[in-house]
Amino acid sequence: MLILLALFGVVAAVLPAITRFLGTRVFFVAALIPLAAFVHAVLMGPAVLAGGVITETYEWIPQLGLSLAFRMDTLGWLLALIVSGVGTLVLIYCVHYFDDDEDGLGRFAGVLLAFAGAMYGLVTADDVYLLFIFWEATTVFSYLLIGHYTGKTASRGAALKALLVTTFGGLTMLVGLVLLAVETGTTLLSEIIAEAPEGALITTAIILILVGALSKSAIVPFHFWLPSAMAAPTPVSAYLHAAAMVKAGIYLIARLAPGFASTPGWQEILIGTGVITMLVGGYRALRQFDLKLLLAYGTVSQLGFLVVIVGYGVRDTALAGLTLLLAHALFKAALFLIVGVIDHRAGTRDLRKLSGLGADAPAFATIAILALASMAGLPPLIGFVAKEAVFTSLLDEATAGSALAWLALIGVAAGSILTVAYSLRFLWGAFARKPDVPTVRAARRNMPFLVAPAVLAFAGLGFGLAPTAVDGWLDGYADSFPSDGSDYHLALWHGWEPALAISAVTLLSGILLFLARARVQAAQARMPDMLSASEAYWLMMRGIDRSAARVTALTQRGSLPFYLGVILLVFVVSMGFALGRNQTWPDEFVLWDHPLQLGVAIIGIIAAFAATRAQKRFQAVVLVGVTGYGMAALFALQGAPDLALTQALVETVTLVAFVLVLRRLPARLGERHASVRRGLRAVIAIAVGVTMGVIALVASSVRTHDPISLQMPQLAYEGGHGRNVVNVMLVDLRGWDTMGELSVVIVAATGVASLIFLSTRTDNLPRVSRRDAREQVKERLKRVADPADTAYDRAPWLLAGRRLAPQNRSILLEVVVRLLFHPIMIVSLYLLFAGHNAPGGGFSGGLVAGLALVARYLAGGRYELGAAAPLDAGKLLGAGLVLAAGTALVPLFFGADALTSTFFEWDLGVFGHVEFVTSTVFDIGVYLVVIGLILDVLRSLGAEVDRQQEDEVQGASI
Repeated sequence: MLILLALFGVVAAVLPAITRFLGTRVFFVAALIPLAAFVHAVLMGPAVLAGGVITETYEWIPQLGLSLAFRMDTLGWLLALIVSGVGTLVLIYCVHYFDDDEDGLGRFAGVLLAFAGAMYGLVTADDVYLLFIFWEATTVFSYLLIGHYTGKTASRGAALKALLVTTFGGLTMLVGLVLLAVETGTTLLSEIIAEAPEGALITTAIILILVGALSKSAIVPFHFWLPSAMAAPTPVSAYLHAAAMVKAGIYLIARLAPGFASTPGWQEILIGTGVITMLVGGYRALRQFDLKLLLAYGTVSQLGFLVVIVGYGVRDTALAGLTLLLAHALFKAALFLIVGVIDHRAGTRDLRKLSGLGADAPAFATIAILALASMAGLPPLIGFVAKEAVFTSLLDEATAGSALAWLALIGVAAGSILTVAYSLRFLWGAFARKPDVPTVRAARRNMPFLVAPAVLAFAGLGFGLAPTAVDGWLDGYADSFPSDGSDYHLALWHGWEPALAISAVTLLSGILLFLARARVQAAQARMPDMLSASEAYWLMMRGIDRSAARVTALTQRGSLPFYLGVILLVFVVSMGFALGRNQTWPDEFVLWDHPLQLGVAIIGIIAAFAATRAQKRFQAVVLVGVTGYGMAALFALQGAPDLALTQALVETVTLVAFVLVLRRLPARLGERHASVRRGLRAVIAIAVGVTMGVIALVASSVRTHDPISLQMPQLAYEGGHGRNVVNVMLVDLRGWDTMGELSVVIVAATGVASLIFLSTRTDNLPRVSRRDAREQVKERLKRVADPADTAYDRAPWLLAGRRLAPQNRSILLEVVVRLLFHPIMIVSLYLLFAGHNAPGGGFSGGLVAGLALVARYLAGGRYELGAAAPLDAGKLLGAGLVLAAGTALVPLFFGADALTSTFFEWDLGVFGHVEFVTSTVFDIGVYLVVIGLILDVLRSLGAEVDRQQEDEVQGASI
């Protein structure tokens, strides 16, 4: 099953690429995968029907008890057959439904196949969280399929409506699944159902799950999304809204029923909502003139029917429910496909404009009649067998004294009357010859277009003629319910019995209701307009939009001080509340561990106060930087040279970035936007400072056990083969954290660049050609050979030196940068490779290399930066992330966990003993990412700002 799911995903990803070569024939390729799933299910049939259960389990996250667990029993087998079989036919149907020049054809094929895979995974998943993943995947894919016609407002609105409603239900269901898993101690659905615990918490969980199931299956009050979804192409309606997606909720109810049908509220919710849905859907179907909408509301009605019978929770109703589920998938999918053929043949789905199509296409009409007869419950179709089973099982329960059974029986009987009426309305509207309506001259289509609906319609006939076989297939599920010994069995003829009388009454009443259609329509027209669920949805959405706009206008004011003020106030209030409830306070206070700490603190306090009084931006930035360097000094005094080095380097790079930004701002603070509400700002600042100080005091006293950090040196040496605890933690012990931080760094670099670059994100640094570099080397050699020659007195020490105006050059700075650049780069490499056992590492080494690039930029501008960094910043960022991710993945191929490191050692004689740890490769990735980040900052805040200023100066001079 897992292999089949992988095939669904892989082929779905490939389909868009091959569509350009195959056109609509790409659907034949897509159909091969559900066909393989169908064949697999058929081959598994003998084992499943013999009472066996096919299981596949693969460990996923063992620490959390999660696994890729799949299970195929009778219920899963039936749904797998429906999902894969109908999916195969619908994909074949798409070959003739679409044209080769259809927009987005490849995307549609890929998404439809992916949806089929998600449905197959949903009905076979045994892990509740895996089931939820597939559940939400069907929601996402259905959104894409319903919104296939992206240029149509109705299509986009319908897709969004379906997404919001089913996602709401799915998230509600997730809460229930989590409660069940926690309460039972297992995530396997089969074990949860077998245990079937009771209690208030379990009742709450089941009700939450039912909300998800009812929303997915378009049950009142969530029914309104399904008719709107008819904006999708007809194959989507035939598959998603007849055989697959809307069956997901029915499947979940059927899956849980053996264990939880006796849960308080279960029967009341399902029977009540199911009966209402059946009546509402049938009533609305009689008002429709669009054949597709008629079927849509009929589907809503039939889904309510399924909810009532599948959710009732006894042996005979379970058998009847599964039979009805099979029948509905066959006849409703066939009818939707028939509507697609009518639309192609006649160019309309409006039954008021269709006339004479039955006489023009008798074979086609025969297929439709078979499907409609099954829907109406006429013998010898499978729909009749299912409806007889429903009436018999509910009547037995009702006569045994169940009031809910009487409600269910009366409700489904009334709904069946409506079903017969709208079935006849469809047949008359699509195929009858109507007076005063021009006869439809159908455009001839090739016969293969009718293969899919014909197979489905005749399958309904075949199963109806062989109900004993169907009974043998489905009784494995029915037997999971308690039985009183008088079990019902499917048959085409049970003799003269009450259920047959009920069927006859519903058929005759439905025919009479159809014959009185003119008066029924007039009565419906006189009915007062009431607030529909769809209108309530749009009112709610408009309210949300208005609320969002008001909240945004109130809070998103474009004021950075306002945003910071809100954040800091929330921090003070929340932390203040927590501190107020604190019961542990330190017994003693240690002012300092080393006298120099007092000096550093005094300097930092003075710098902080001075920063608040600074009048110039550069002055304020430098004073703020003093506090950062003070923090580095405190790290050093506490015996953490690695942290001290990193802090000092980060503070330097930050200071450079601030200086680069300040070039675009006024020199003096408040020159354009003066500070307001200084008193309020001071109060917030003092409150934050006091809160942080108290947090530090409390944190020092609340620990009651030895911290794990005491074991870090041993873990670093034995597990990571290094003595630098900080570096080993970053690249080995907590490598996943670093992986996430690398991603954040890349996002930050992209964000900075996007604020500066106006039209392109690609590297546009000016490069020094090799020819120019060689010429400058020759000039330097001539200068050395003839010191008396004054023509080369101002020869550049940097490759881009000649690009600078003479007044902007500093020969001293050029000489210093020229002499120190390469040694600094060597130091950065030393820090990179020595960092596993000594202060340093990829982060520190990358910062040092970045500072070398900063020096080249400050000495020679953007031309020198282009000469010093011939590689694009994006490539460095990407290469670093690939190295880090590759280091994480490679151990998986050797049977180890991700990010597992190993080491090699060699005795090289006179060269000494050499060790290499594989986590060093991860550190190299960190090194490249940090260099890429700094280069990106220099390229955007430095070089690009320089270029924009040059353009402004040239524009002003012109």
